[in-house]
Amino acid sequence: MAIDNASSVTEFILAGLTKQPGLQLPLFFLFLGFYVLTVVGNLGLITLIGLNSHLHIPMYFFLCNLSLIDFSFFNAIVPKMLMSFVSKKNIISYAGCMTQLFFFCFFVFSESFILSAMAYDRYVAICKPLLYTVTMSPQMCSLLLLGVYGMGVFGAVAHTGNIVPLTFCADNLVNHYMCDIIPLLELACDSSYVNLLVVFIVVTIGIGVPIVAIFISYGFILSSILHISSTEGRSKAFSTCSSHLTVVSLFFGSGAFMYLKPPSVMPLDQGKVSSVFYTAVVPMLNPLIYSLRNKDVKVALKKTLNRKILL
Repeated sequence: MAIDNASSVTEFILAGLTKQPGLQLPLFFLFLGFYVLTVVGNLGLITLIGLNSHLHIPMYFFLCNLSLIDFSFFNAIVPKMLMSFVSKKNIISYAGCMTQLFFFCFFVFSESFILSAMAYDRYVAICKPLLYTVTMSPQMCSLLLLGVYGMGVFGAVAHTGNIVPLTFCADNLVNHYMCDIIPLLELACDSSYVNLLVVFIVVTIGIGVPIVAIFISYGFILSSILHISSTEGRSKAFSTCSSHLTVVSLFFGSGAFMYLKPPSVMPLDQGKVSSVFYTAVVPMLNPLIYSLRNKDVKVALKKTLNRKILL
């Protein structure tokens, strides 16, 4: 077996979500259900936005990209997790592990920054409605999206570049259902304080910067809403933000709970359960949240279904 230049380990074994045999099959069908809902929900929302011209506005442009990120993020992680429920040994090659880590980091960072771009869009829509069309021009939306995916590349390169030079010279059992940063650092023979510091700095940028941007945007939004005299106007303004705020809370809440606490506060086994939330549950819930709590999406869905029935 050829030895990789960076490591004496050529493959890893993923421990999976749980070691209890009685839970393997129920969890397989549970996550298979998640998979179907995620694929149908996100691809359905992308198709719905594409087919309805009145949804071709910046808010839904970003929502379409959020669904694309969620769909891709889910597919980078969950199929391998499903294998762990039905395989005695869930083996992944060294190259496959680093590739999964790269895409995992890319989609996490991309989702963080697309949510902050959506918050900025809501800020402009509510605080500067007369300038909305000019401010959120196609060129501006494209620049914001370029920044979103650019930060995704930054996060992926920074984290993967931090892991690849390390040497894995003994145990190759990753105590996780995916190739995540902390479990891999725990396996490395030569990981140091510097590696952990890099993780903390990069994660702080990936979570901290978008959270600050979102808080600032919603600070201005709240101030503007409170200055609206009519109750109906305030209610309408709040309703345009409620879905986004729910998604933000779910994603950043679970992510911060996993990465911004030291291992002594939360053991890795508990961290695996926490990470399920933002890798599997959040991508599944996002299209449901925007479908059930958004009048425009519900109207577009009814029109599309009526059009198909007539055909």
